[in-house]
Amino acid sequence: MAFTAKDVQALREKTGCGMMDCKKALVETNGDMDAAADYLREKGLASQAKKAGRIAAEGTVCAICENGIGAVVELNAETDFVAGGEEFKALALKVAKIVAEQNPADLDALLKCAKDGQTVEEMVQELFLIVRENIKVRRFARYEGKVVTYVHAGGKIGVMVNFDTDLSLDNADFVAMGKNVAMQIAAMNPGYLDEASVPADVIEKEKAILIAQMKEDPKMANKPDAVLGKIVEGKIGKFYKENCLVEQQYVIDNELTVGKYVEKTAKELGADIKIKSFVRFEKGEGIEKRVDDFAAEVANMIK
Repeated sequence: MAFTAKDVQALREKTGCGMMDCKKALVETNGDMDAAADYLREKGLASQAKKAGRIAAEGTVCAICENGIGAVVELNAETDFVAGGEEFKALALKVAKIVAEQNPADLDALLKCAKDGQTVEEMVQELFLIVRENIKVRRFARYEGKVVTYVHAGGKIGVMVNFDTDLSLDNADFVAMGKNVAMQIAAMNPGYLDEASVPADVIEKEKAILIAQMKEDPKMANKPDAVLGKIVEGKIGKFYKENCLVEQQYVIDNELTVGKYVEKTAKELGADIKIKSFVRFEKGEGIEKRVDDFAAEVANMIK
């Protein structure tokens, strides 16, 4: 599989490694981007995997909850100027309400949903005719039940958390706890709810990378496999604490994990509370942002 200079640059942005290291990784993996990223991690060269895929794009994330139904929607535009406009934000809110009310099965179904005699697709087209930028409903999620939502930084991140409890959404203390959990998710970006939620193949891949890293370390390379195995298990425990919501250190009170914070609140309120699931959308996550070469544009105009 061949690769180009753009591939090298993309791998550099994804991993934080130097250009020559990225080029070597692509050579060693025959141009396979994912394998090259793993290669760099095995060599101990790559930044943490959480840095991967965070190339920015413009838009907003809207999260709402009404009558026990929550919805979160990401709406994208080409520039932050358009994304910050009142018409754009109003469209995002309207689409989120349509998701909550009509429960579309997927994006295609959402675009066909109608409100006030107009489909979502027509709403997007109407705004396009005003701003003359490509506008796209990128993704959405919907929960029913004891749902709490949170929007960070005016639409940069939207979080929706679904709880299993007999408490009502009218209970201010429960909702405050839910907001705190949602803010934790916004800040710390957990990949999973708990240890049981982590797929076995993810753990096996993480173990393989950790073993490869240790074998590259002169201080660790000659240790027996049994010793390496114990060290890996310890590091996997750290992986769970960093990537599983209920195992994460609670940012407001670092004496507690998020799971213990929820248990503590439940005891204070005399109820059972469990986190069922959560969704976190960050605007532009994984979308490559357009880079304008102004000098080249001017040169082309002169020609």
